[in-house]
Amino acid sequence: MKALQCVELAGPEKLIFGDVDDPRPGAGEVLVEIKAASVNFPDVLMVQGLYQLQPPMPFIPGAECSGVIAEIGESVESCKVGDHVFVMAGIGCFAEKLVVEAARVNLIPKNMDFPVAAALPMAYATSLYALKQRADLKSGETLLVLGAAGGVGLSAVEIGKAMGARVIAAASSEEKIKTCLEHGADEAFVYPSGDLDRDQQKELSNKIKELTGGLGANVVYDPVGGPALRAMAWEGRFLVIGFATGEIPKPPLNLTLLKGCQIVGVFWGAWTTMFPAENEKNFQELFDLYTKGKINPEISDRFSLEESAAAIAHLKDRKAKGKVIIDV
Repeated sequence: MKALQCVELAGPEKLIFGDVDDPRPGAGEVLVEIKAASVNFPDVLMVQGLYQLQPPMPFIPGAECSGVIAEIGESVESCKVGDHVFVMAGIGCFAEKLVVEAARVNLIPKNMDFPVAAALPMAYATSLYALKQRADLKSGETLLVLGAAGGVGLSAVEIGKAMGARVIAAASSEEKIKTCLEHGADEAFVYPSGDLDRDQQKELSNKIKELTGGLGANVVYDPVGGPALRAMAWEGRFLVIGFATGEIPKPPLNLTLLKGCQIVGVFWGAWTTMFPAENEKNFQELFDLYTKGKINPEISDRFSLEESAAAIAHLKDRKAKGKVIIDV
């Protein structure tokens, strides 16, 4: 089969596309013929050796995909050949086929196509877990989403609105904030990308106070690693989602004292292994929101499997609005 391989930890330009052996399912496993895969920021970090969980070399990148069950191993009863599914595999999805434990496979709702099914799981499940289980976001509260035009950012905008919050979106260009408004943000503004100096942090804080009548945001959703504690409301919750800027910030902890706020880590992947039943309930909630038209992944760019290294580079260079999909 054809696949993209990481054979050295470097940039996307060092990835190799070519033939690898076809996988075969063992007991408790299934073989999925992949139809679409989604590019996520952990893929960008993993091929550079910068992610917190690093697979042994060489490996096929790609954390999530959708497709059709082609073969099942012994003792698999949760799905059957021909089922349409999405898969949270961690790695291995930028390929024509994938073998994975049956427990990592979820059936796709009948009204969901393969590209949407590939785009939804990681971004939307992360955001629902962050806003529901970690932040306990309440209707009427203000949610500030940084990096709001990216895949996880837009998912937070949509889910925040579905939960009844007033959503303020911050993104790096006028074109991107237009996308945020189209996905339900109540307010949107341009702010600098990358590391913010002290003056830029104060400028961001002043903008949020201006938009909230001086109160600040009850919840800040941060997938980029930008210091925004000054924008918090009293007893706010600052959600640490990731570090798309590549740098891990060192927040001024005196601000947590002055604002009585919390810094809350969001590690959805670990939570799913500890609370699989709760994770399944979250997915059912997401399917319901999709059916009702309250969430709908923005697929901004599509690449072929042969172009999958370019797809990773596209996300790395922060050129994407919404999700980047690989058609297999």
